[in-house]
Amino acid sequence: MSTTLPAVSRRTEILAGISTFLATMYIIVVNPAILSQAGLPFSGVLTATVLLSFFCSLMMGLYARNPIVVAPGMGLNAFFTFTAVKGMGIQPEVALGAVFWAGVLFLLLSVLNIRSAIVRAIPQPLRYAVSAGIGLFITLIGFENAKFIVANPATLVSIAHFNDPIVLTFIFGLLLTSILVVRDVPGAIIIGIVLTTVAAWPIGRLWGDASAVNFGQKTLVNFQSIWAAPDFSLLGKLDFMGSLSWSLWPVIFAFAFTDLFDSLSTFVGVAEAGGLQDADGNPHNLNRSLLTDAVSTTLAGLLGTSPGTAYIESAVGIAQGGRTGLTAIVAGCCFLPFLFLSPLLSVIPAIATAPALVLVGAFMMKPITRIAWGQLDDALPAFLALVLIPFSYSITQGLIWGFLSWTVIKVAVGKSREVSLGLWIVDVFCVLALTSGH
Repeated sequence: MSTTLPAVSRRTEILAGISTFLATMYIIVVNPAILSQAGLPFSGVLTATVLLSFFCSLMMGLYARNPIVVAPGMGLNAFFTFTAVKGMGIQPEVALGAVFWAGVLFLLLSVLNIRSAIVRAIPQPLRYAVSAGIGLFITLIGFENAKFIVANPATLVSIAHFNDPIVLTFIFGLLLTSILVVRDVPGAIIIGIVLTTVAAWPIGRLWGDASAVNFGQKTLVNFQSIWAAPDFSLLGKLDFMGSLSWSLWPVIFAFAFTDLFDSLSTFVGVAEAGGLQDADGNPHNLNRSLLTDAVSTTLAGLLGTSPGTAYIESAVGIAQGGRTGLTAIVAGCCFLPFLFLSPLLSVIPAIATAPALVLVGAFMMKPITRIAWGQLDDALPAFLALVLIPFSYSITQGLIWGFLSWTVIKVAVGKSREVSLGLWIVDVFCVLALTSGH
């Protein structure tokens, strides 16, 4: 495969960047909502989230030249709050120091090309499975955001009732966006997001549902309702030395290993789905992408937020046609105004981006046709990786069990030569990640 990326128009890249931002902008509010429960100021985390997403997405676009957004990772923020701070009683400033040192560890692994070696050790069937598994995961997130799939104590999950205006609006948006995509309308995904947002307007006005758009009169005329000054109170507030306590090394490793597998699986899965690969079949500009991801975690500790990582929602922009770093640059620049305009985030509700997430899942399923399903020693580990990503609600768990089952099965059937030295090293990381408790 050629190392030259497909030629695409600047307009397509810009639309792709906007689409990616719309799919990821929820993190601007969700990340502070989670980390504020750890005792960090909401406004301070919001500022840190915007700055991290802006700088590191720009770095991904300008330096790594990949259309992938970098922002504080979901799951990692929950581990920060509920395990490190609340569960282990670690002070928030010390936990931020642990994030910083996890980033330093990442930088060392990246500079020494150890992370690149890990990616290259991933067997091809597992790469296909991870791509499709991430697609299913993104689809599940979309259904969940739209309240189309809901919790059920009897069956774990079930379909929502169709008399809910949120669900009906989602179905409208899903069908409309599907038609636009099938008809190959330029900017189909972003058009779908905009029209679904407009369709959600009556829900906010008539039903007062906070998860939909509510274009109240106050929002339109009162400047104070859309303006919020940035809060830099968390900048440099981490505890450098206190976080190096021996008792905190398991926390540092937990951050490092979880972020490691999240980012690796994202790069592999998104590259496989979007054809963003070099001549050897590895993700495009892999070393630079991994270094960018490492910088994001180090910078996160300095700014005052949980570790940064590559975002699977970047697949939305890739599905829109984004193939170069311009997509990430545009998406990163879209974050910056929300240093001051964070209240405007309610204008694009989760229900509007949900159809795009569901359709991206469909786009990412194509690689599974390349798995040799009749060759069970390849197929079973790939299947475990594929299904455990959405079923466990964790990309990391799917990837870990795919690796471990591949190794065990290959050795058991006398094919240990198909387990490379790199994969044996990866297996050690997998066991460490499992025993770290996250």
